[in-house]
Amino acid sequence: MFKKLCNKSSSLIGLLALASFCISTQAQLLARKDLTAALAITITQTAIATCKANGYNVSVTIVGRAGEIISQVRGDNTGPHTVENSMRKAYTSRTFRSPSGDTETRLKNDPAFALIHLSNVIANRGGLPIKVGDDTIAGVGISGAPGGDKDEACAKAGIDKVLDQLI
Repeated sequence: MFKKLCNKSSSLIGLLALASFCISTQAQLLARKDLTAALAITITQTAIATCKANGYNVSVTIVGRAGEIISQVRGDNTGPHTVENSMRKAYTSRTFRSPSGDTETRLKNDPAFALIHLSNVIANRGGLPIKVGDDTIAGVGISGAPGGDKDEACAKAGIDKVLDQLI
């Protein structure tokens, strides 16, 4: 009788272990939202148009969750450096999950700020994170306006254009 009970208990324990493994395996999957190419293009076009309306020729880069380029446009009559600069601003804002200008402030407050030496990180205004709630899903960077505050305003206009779709 004891042997039968032990066999049933062992079977039950085995089933529970298998069930818990299956549940924990499912719990390890991530559910996330990513920026689509269509939204990235809308943000890019809106940012360029906003800056152009203010008399600024800019380049715009949108990077995704992993810092990969989703959209990049060198604006009309911009210098070649604006493409790289816009990408670095977008990358910085995405990976630090804050405006690239915050990195500029951090560097001023701590000249030994080591993260500034990472590839593609820059301490200039003009990059903004793109968020769904508290989740940073992408970053936009703009370069070419006469001042990072103007670049940032155009980036904000681009994000605001699709804000109702970032849910």
